[in-house]
Amino acid sequence: QVQLVESGGGLVQAGGSLRLSCVASRATFSIDVKGWYRQAPGKERELVAITTSGGTTTYAESVKGRFTLSRDNAKNAVELQMNNLKPEDTGVYYCYVRSGFVGPDYWGQGTQVTVSS
Repeated sequence: QVQLVESGGGLVQAGGSLRLSCVASRATFSIDVKGWYRQAPGKERELVAITTSGGTTTYAESVKGRFTLSRDNAKNAVELQMNNLKPEDTGVYYCYVRSGFVGPDYWGQGTQVTVSS
């Protein structure tokens, strides 16, 4: 079992920045996917950004150019730098890891991000 510990959420004004961090309790399979999803009140959970161990990174259209995803394999960590935040970025952000081609999948407990206008 892998535990994911998230940090870095909070309250920020529109135009501000936050950096989310997620550290896994142990290394996952050498082939994996790591990233972040978010869920706004009353909405379904949606992909924000994910990156594969092969080096491919995918961003939601709504965050392209503002968010940057990075991973540190030595620390079993993945981070999300969020710049120029908008009120519509508000939600609970969940760290996600898929170990191997088909899983298992692991989720963090979620960290709240609130962007005020």
